[in-house]
Formats: sequence, structure tokens, C-alpha cells
Amino acid sequence: MPGFTSAEVQNLKNLYEKAGQGHVFTYYDSLGEPEQKALFEQLQKIDPARVHKLRDLALNPPKEEGQAVVEPLPDSATASIIDSKPEDIQRWYDLGLELIGKGEVAVVLLAGGQGTRLGSKAPKGCFDIKLPSHKSLFQIQAERILKIQELAAKKAADPSKAVIPWFIMTSGPTRGPTEKFFKKEKLDELSEEENASRAKGVPFFGLDPKNVTIFEQGVLPCITNDGKFMLSSKGKLAVAPDGNGGLYKALQDEGVLEKMRPNIKHIHAYCVDNCLAKVADPVFIGFAAEKKVKIATKVVRKRDAKESVGLILQKNGKPDVVEYSEIDDATRQATDPKQPDLLKFRAANIVNHYYSFEYLDGMGDAVNSLPPHVAKKKIPFFDTEKGEAVNPTSPNGIKLEQFVFDNFKWLNLNEFACLEVKREEEFSPLKNADPAQKADGSFEKQPEDSPTTSRRHIKEQGLRWVEAAGATVKNGDVDKGLEVSPLTSYGGEGLESFKGQTIDKLSI
Repeated sequence: MPGFTSAEVQNLKNLYEKAGQGHVFTYYDSLGEPEQKALFEQLQKIDPARVHKLRDLALNPPKEEGQAVVEPLPDSATASIIDSKPEDIQRWYDLGLELIGKGEVAVVLLAGGQGTRLGSKAPKGCFDIKLPSHKSLFQIQAERILKIQELAAKKAADPSKAVIPWFIMTSGPTRGPTEKFFKKEKLDELSEEENASRAKGVPFFGLDPKNVTIFEQGVLPCITNDGKFMLSSKGKLAVAPDGNGGLYKALQDEGVLEKMRPNIKHIHAYCVDNCLAKVADPVFIGFAAEKKVKIATKVVRKRDAKESVGLILQKNGKPDVVEYSEIDDATRQATDPKQPDLLKFRAANIVNHYYSFEYLDGMGDAVNSLPPHVAKKKIPFFDTEKGEAVNPTSPNGIKLEQFVFDNFKWLNLNEFACLEVKREEEFSPLKNADPAQKADGSFEKQPEDSPTTSRRHIKEQGLRWVEAAGATVKNGDVDKGLEVSPLTSYGGEGLESFKGQTIDKLSI
């Protein structure tokens, strides 16, 4: 990257002026040298011509000719854990475990969000959903990696190769705190009690630090309604994270693909807020690898026609995700001709994907063509005409955000696959704070996608697992469940020793 010299500053000014954005240097000469350097480094990371192209794509999306035709994905591209033959599931599991054992599988975690809606200033992955163990989301997921590595090593020709590199995509606000959290350093965003509890564990939750890479997604400038980049202060551009679709560019820009290149052939990507995510799921990896697809996705069955979720389907003969608001009521209500008790369109998107390394490595400049979505926002800014900070009371600009699934439509149907999984086993997103409580401790309304539902779902799963193994649970748990550590069992396996036992512990 060019150095901070007067010649390079002038080159950067020329680049922005050519793009009609020279105003971002309005106060440059009045800044102290540290502020000048910070602004230079920030502006250097942004290509104004690329941003113009993305804004134009967002405001003038390519028009689809004729009426859009939506259909479920063809049977050849889909399978379901719910009704697949046990031997098929076992074959996918064995293949996935074999690929992990060869060191060919990596995991990418989308962890750019903060816990603001949960009442926390820390990254969402640091959140404690109040399990008996008080494990954070990050720790739960790290331990799933440890366990599946252990299971793969037992079957591998060379157990030392059974290593899953973990690539954690953060955002500007969450990168520093995430790095501190993994190193067991004190976090200002957490309480003294939380810091004390967390300090008892081991750094990186027992994973080898060299196999954990924390990287940062890109940002895009906030833009006025007439296309001008906004300043947040005299020496800083107003920016926002570029959305989970920024993953593809970040993999290139942050050197992640280079790190993967020597060994990795299969990548599992998922979101940090799903406490039930089966990290590096061998069944999913085996399913996708057997089909030799470029991208595969997990879905859960829609609860009912009114559930507001995006749907995985085919649109005009291409794989796609269609939002709830884009579908008319008749389409939402339509039933499956083959299974009339099920919805025709029921494949709910949970942002849980498989990629072949070959596909990601071959994206090239296509990462700059992912169509952004426009969010009209109230954006505080520094007015260069009036020379003052402004806190608007109504939307005054736009933020551009890319979605991780907007490249699905670039694939042919034979390059894409979809695996339906059980919601109760694999999907419990953490989106909202718990509702207010009454005097008796009960909630004023039913919790939804909250810490309480996440905690209950983990405990309910644990209870199912040990009961299936022949155990009885009598532990007085407030949620009438049992926490099973990922180090004890990854997916319900290895619990035979509890057969015939009565478990009185809150967690095993």
C-alpha cells in the first residue's frame, strides 16, 4: 500500500476529485499530522469508482424481463434430513468426516454484529445466554470444532491432519474486542463479573491459535441522496459495514484465500448468532462434496405460510433467495402437490452455506458486482458547507449493504444444492433481548429468538440426546432440560455410558 507522502496524498486527492468526491479533503490541511494520516489511510482503502458502480447497481438494478417464474428447487438439487434414508445420511457423514480428517475443510464464521439489541456493547459472539456453564456463543462453537476434529482424527489415516482452520469475519467495531476475547484479555464492554468468569478458561478455548484467523469485513461510505460521500467529522469519512455479502471481497483483501489455498477444498460458513449451528457439519460437507456443487445451503422448514423468512427456490431457472415481502399470498399459501400437508415453498433461508474453495478462489472481480441493497437512514454527518456537525431528524442518506446469498443466481441449478435440516436440532437465532418480566419472574410476552429461547433450545436438545441414549434426567433445571457440552457430544453420539443412569447434574 502506498506510503503517507505528499505525492501519494496528491494522487489520492486526484482520484477522489475525478470521482466527484473531492470534498472529503475539505478540512485536510487544517488537521494535525496524525489526523491527516488517519484520513489518508481510511480513504486509501476505498475505491470511489467502485462505490459509484455499487450505488448505481443498487439504485438501478438490472430489470428482469417478463414475469418472474418461481418454483421449488428440483429434486436433483435437494435432500432432507427429515426423510432421507439413514444410509444416505451415514454416507454423507462418513465422507465429510474423511475430508475433515484429510485437513481439507475450513470454517468461516460471520461475526460482525454487536450485541446492541441484547443490551450488550460487546460482539454478539461474546454473549452469555446463561447456560449452567455460562459459555459464550464463541466458546460453544469453538468446542464443536474441537470435538469434530477429535472424531475425525480417530478415523483419519494421519490424525495430525484432522485440523479445521477457523476464519472469523468481524467488523470495524467488533474486531478488537473479538481478538481480546479469544486471548482472554479484559473487555471494557463486559462487566467485572463476566470478565472474571471468562478469565478462568484457556485462550482460544483450547484451539491452537495458529488455526484461528480473525479478519475484518470491508466498509462502504455513507452517501447523501445526491451521491456525495459523507464525513462524520472533519477528518473522518462516515462509513458502515458492507453487509455479510462483503465476505467475498474480504476473503480476497484480507489474505484468507491465500491461507486456505495449500490444503482447503471445502468451506462451511454460518452466522455467530445461531447457538445450534453444527460447525463443520460432516453430513452437510459430505452431501455437498458428493454432489460436486459450487455452493450448497442449509434450510429449515417454514413453520407456516405467515412466517416472515426468505425462501431458497429457483427463480427464472436459477437458484435464488426471495424475501417474504416479494411473494404474493397465493404463492405463500400454495401446497406441495406431492405432499399436500406441506407448503410448496417451505425452504427457509438460515444463512448456513457450503462453498467449494475452487468457486471462492475463482470469483475474481465478480465480488465487485454483487448487487447492493439500499437502506435509507438518519446518518449524523459533518456539513462541509456550513462547517458544523448535524444530527438529522429524518433520513438524509443511504447505506449500501451486500447480501451473502445474492450470488446464488449466478449459478446453474446443477452447481447448487440445498439440504433441509431439523429446526430443533440446528437453528435457534439470537436476535432480540428477552421481554420484560412480571413480578413473579414470568415474561410479559413470549420470548422470541432471545437468550431464553437459545438457552432452552440447547437444553432441550441435550435432554433429547441423553434420553435417546437411555438415560433419565432429574436435575431440577429451571428450563426442564440438560446442557450437554460440545466436548461431550457433537451431535448426540458417544453418550452410551449414560444408559440406565439418572442424571442429576445441570450439565454434562
